[in-house]
Amino acid sequence: MNDFLTQPLEEIKGIGPYYLKKLEKLKIKTVGDLLYHFPFRYEDFSEIIPIKDATEGIHSFLAKVENIQVRRSFRKKMFLTEATLYDRTGKLKAIWFNQPYLTKSITKDSMIIVSGKVKKEKNKFIISSPVYEVVSKNGEFLTKDDINSENLKHTAGLIPVYPETKGLTSRGLRFLIKPLLVKTKYLKDFLPLEILKRNNLMDLKTALNQIHFPTNLEQAKKAKFRFSFEELFLLQLILKLNRNENKRLKAYQIPIEIEFIKELLKTLPFELTHSQKQALWEIIKDLGKDYPMNRLLNGDVGSGKTIVALIALITIFKNSYQGVLMAPTEILAQQHFETLKKFFKEFNLEAVLFISKQIRIYTDGLEGEIKRKALLEKISQGKPLIIIGTQALIQKDVEFKNLALVVIDEQHRFGVKQRAKLLDSPTNLIPHLLTMTATPIPRTLALGLWGDLDISFIKEMPLGRKKITSQLVFEKDRNKLYEFIRKRVSEKEQVFVICPRIEEKEELSFNQYLNLDTKAVKKEYEILSQQVFPDLRVGLLHGKLKSADKEEVMNQFKNGEIDILVSTSVVEVGIDVPNATIMVIEGAEKFGLSQLHQFRGRVGRGEKQSYCFLLVPQLVSKTTLSRLAYFTKIFDGFKLAQLDLKFRGPGEFLGEKQSGIPDLAMDGLKNEELVLLAKKEAEQILATDKQLTNYPLLKERLSQFQKEIHLE
Repeated sequence: MNDFLTQPLEEIKGIGPYYLKKLEKLKIKTVGDLLYHFPFRYEDFSEIIPIKDATEGIHSFLAKVENIQVRRSFRKKMFLTEATLYDRTGKLKAIWFNQPYLTKSITKDSMIIVSGKVKKEKNKFIISSPVYEVVSKNGEFLTKDDINSENLKHTAGLIPVYPETKGLTSRGLRFLIKPLLVKTKYLKDFLPLEILKRNNLMDLKTALNQIHFPTNLEQAKKAKFRFSFEELFLLQLILKLNRNENKRLKAYQIPIEIEFIKELLKTLPFELTHSQKQALWEIIKDLGKDYPMNRLLNGDVGSGKTIVALIALITIFKNSYQGVLMAPTEILAQQHFETLKKFFKEFNLEAVLFISKQIRIYTDGLEGEIKRKALLEKISQGKPLIIIGTQALIQKDVEFKNLALVVIDEQHRFGVKQRAKLLDSPTNLIPHLLTMTATPIPRTLALGLWGDLDISFIKEMPLGRKKITSQLVFEKDRNKLYEFIRKRVSEKEQVFVICPRIEEKEELSFNQYLNLDTKAVKKEYEILSQQVFPDLRVGLLHGKLKSADKEEVMNQFKNGEIDILVSTSVVEVGIDVPNATIMVIEGAEKFGLSQLHQFRGRVGRGEKQSYCFLLVPQLVSKTTLSRLAYFTKIFDGFKLAQLDLKFRGPGEFLGEKQSGIPDLAMDGLKNEELVLLAKKEAEQILATDKQLTNYPLLKERLSQFQKEIHLE
């Protein structure tokens, strides 16, 4: 049965210690791992080319046999079968090793197709050990149009090429996989028959055979589609089951008080956008339910997510509960604390800034310090409180009581265990969870990977926000840009300069460095601070700095003590520096559109006109140039994210090595139709069988899949 897939490879005859060691490097340990190690492309023997177009590589030719003979190679002690082949464009030599019997089937004047590796020796092309097929023996000269490809069995096909490791090539992998495919005839498909029929999907046995050794490209595509669907379907089942499990938990029910919310909104010096109001209403409704909210608040850079989250926290406080907002850095935590004080000073709030450097308490408009011991006592006694901090909030001695809402800023920056620590409750009541991200997530990706979350999108920018002027700058105009920067700094404005790398691999002269396509932050800092702007205050920020040093540099920049901050991509999302008006991005072509948009969002926070300059090499491809030109005209992060998903894939949002998500599922997330299909089928099957009791094979595969993608 399907136990065959879980069988360790050391139990398989013919796979010895050498192969086992190499396979382990590819994280292949079982038969299933090996059969699910899919080709990433195919060598196409199906295109027959004229001999005159031969190049080194794998090709197929339709040719006539001019002569064929066998000779003995005494030096290597083997038989060599050599043939001269020709078509109307030229001649080609073919050679086979230790196959003297070929002269019986390949005869003079017969027409054959040969497929194999072509190499050049002494200015002549040779095809070595090709597979062949005789298509005519009557001496007639045939062309491609005379051949019916459906009748071919051994040539003009597709050969799989796999992800490899040193010492294990695709040839070796084909050698190992092919005999295993024979045994797949005993496999039972874990996908329900009705799903296969309804969606015209290949069954498991056929799909495994066709993805490794396809009859044609169409069959290979159908097999790939089946496995892409399979992985997305399993992922959706896990997410739906998680959501159902969440609904069985109990949470603090917060009454919906519309009049209080209206009064709260009236005190703000601005009106919320339609998207903000919609998101706030969705959150308030969730807080009123008796099971925990699990919502993602997804908004573009500067769209006003924090205000929405703070209103939710104030609602919690008004109902005499505790609420927490956890930020990834102390600077962001301080910023959120200041925002709370600034916009909600008319309310009788008790809020605490809880970071490693300091603990400050804000009560009824007054602010002061509080001892850690006194704060921990307040928290453990369940006193109503809004606590804003960093990971300091999840230390062992912090014991919450009556914690009704947890808000996590930049949710992808925290690990699963850190989040679980905050949600751990001494009672049977689980806090509501609101996570926020400023990375615009395309709808397809959101449906595919966050199906266990409810999602609120904030797509509008606050009224009155000035549009950032964005433009491409070529290397020849660098000095003009430097003049512009100097002028703006003289008017007390500040500048970000972003570089793709931290340091150069070798020492370069000033002129050599200027001609580089990809700038490094350490060298750029040196050039700008010593040669270009020696009279200005230039700061340096990168990922290898200690956390405390990074915090200090960002604080100096925020406080106006640095004119130009040279940084890698570690510049904090959400940091508000109203005086920063210029964003310069070196090697802009190295970044995705979404990341460029995140950088651009670091400026334009104040009243002054802001600018984003993309520095690109003088010689750049048309595709890259049009992609960057599009960026300068589009300011909708969601549109840019959709393009990134299409051209660069989900890795642009998740990191290329997103934990456990299989390659085909990652690739399938680009296809909204496929994601929706997987979602619909998962919902349909769970609607009638919540525990998959009638689908034991599917349940077993689902359990295994959870372990594979680390979601158990």
